[in-house]
Amino acid sequence: MNQKIIQITAGRGPAECCWVVAQVLKCFLNEVQQTGLSYTIVQRIKGIENGTIQSVTLQLEGKELNIFLSSWLGTVQWIGTSTFRKYHKRKNWFIGIYELDAITFQEISEKEITFQTMRSSGPGGQNVNKVNSAVRAIHKPTGIQVVAMDSRSQHQNKKMAIDRLKEKIITNQLDTLKQSLIDQWENHLSVQRGNPIKVFRGTDFKKEKKTKNFKNKRNQLKQDLRNELKR
Repeated sequence: MNQKIIQITAGRGPAECCWVVAQVLKCFLNEVQQTGLSYTIVQRIKGIENGTIQSVTLQLEGKELNIFLSSWLGTVQWIGTSTFRKYHKRKNWFIGIYELDAITFQEISEKEITFQTMRSSGPGGQNVNKVNSAVRAIHKPTGIQVVAMDSRSQHQNKKMAIDRLKEKIITNQLDTLKQSLIDQWENHLSVQRGNPIKVFRGTDFKKEKKTKNFKNKRNQLKQDLRNELKR
């Protein structure tokens, strides 16, 4: 099954755009459920006004996810009168729907850890310093390392070093994830206008449908048929 992380954002848009995010989220989730996909809301940032959302991040999972998202990712336009400023002249409001880069948490295998022994320092007297009881653990893929010298037992220090190394790597991965979300948020603050992937109208938020006109095609078929009969 495919997994994607999606963000629906008002960017730097005003309260009206945050209202549009809330409305689009309802439509989006409705289609998600109709398509048979599953979703989890990872983060939701409320807007200043009641019933508005500044940004929402979702994790989607399911088959044919790319096909579903192809009709959603991009700029979404709402054409309507401001729900907060009755006499505001602006009629066109834009928000963005983006795919975020997913960061997977790396499984830590002890086969990827190398160990170095050394003499302990600090309290303990001569008995501590005579033996190489301290242990340095190095995670080869990332270069992250820790030292454990709490015990006089090299075996105990090795065990503690492994636990500390795993904890440090997880913390590092969480920091990377947070920074990635910040960077992507900054990239999406400026929502692109023009050529929207979807257009909605009015306070009832009706989706604008493109009506297909087959008149020209019918006329062309009729002309081809006449030409064929003349032969």
